[in-house]
Amino acid sequence: MTVTITASAVLAGGLFTGQAYAAPPTPSITAAGGFVMNNGTGTTLFGKAADTRRSTGSTTKIMTAKVVLAQRGLNLDAKVTVQKAYSDYIVSKNASSARLIVGDKVTVRQLLYGLMLPSGCDAAYALADKFGTGTTRAARIKSFIGKMNTEARNLGMRNTHFDSFDGISNGSNYSTPRDLTKLASSAMKNSTFRTVVKTKSTKQKVTTKTGGYRYMSWSNTNKLLSTYSGAIGLKTGSGPQAKYCLVFAATRGSKTVIGAVLASPSEANRATDVKKLLDYGFAR
Repeated sequence: MTVTITASAVLAGGLFTGQAYAAPPTPSITAAGGFVMNNGTGTTLFGKAADTRRSTGSTTKIMTAKVVLAQRGLNLDAKVTVQKAYSDYIVSKNASSARLIVGDKVTVRQLLYGLMLPSGCDAAYALADKFGTGTTRAARIKSFIGKMNTEARNLGMRNTHFDSFDGISNGSNYSTPRDLTKLASSAMKNSTFRTVVKTKSTKQKVTTKTGGYRYMSWSNTNKLLSTYSGAIGLKTGSGPQAKYCLVFAATRGSKTVIGAVLASPSEANRATDVKKLLDYGFAR
């Protein structure tokens, strides 16, 4: 029996199939550094200066949250009294704030929302003070930052060092796009963390100094949650050195793409960079 293969059949089965699976062009981003991986397989999808150490701004708070959530016997509903030191710190550093009020009692879970949504450096301070060890506040803060660095080593974050609990650097707070992606991938294994970072806004009832209550309303600084289909987190960062950073993740179907950009020149550039990288990641 003779089988005749027509030119059109060859084209339909070969050339068109090849076109359908052609790799998308590698995106160009304005950020100084970027990294993207398939979160399920760990496969690198994109890298630009992925191992160059840079200031990370408030993306540091991902590690703050991770250290808290790793505490043995953690009680998320344990209450923490807001100290004057936390509000004084915000004023002295002109830092982003969860607007915690001195004397209020807030739960650890609420502090995590205050940390990750409005990027509250006061919430970060409260958590470091609560979960560090020592008889003085300074000792507890030092201890907590030590835990952050231990966790970084355990995760194989070779180009990362923390010198603060919130990303306001004291001279040696740095990481890389690849390291921050490793951190994010690990942090996202925790269900509480995942719930917090995908929340666009929240209203939390806290206990006042006099035993009454008030409501705290927090909105997420990560606008990707509202502007990119499938976005599930994670954390913004910005500052004079850090410029505009974002550690990001999105899920479509069974695929989760996760990554980081550091030092985008503007908030608008950061948004464009991240969308390009996510589109590329899902197309790969």
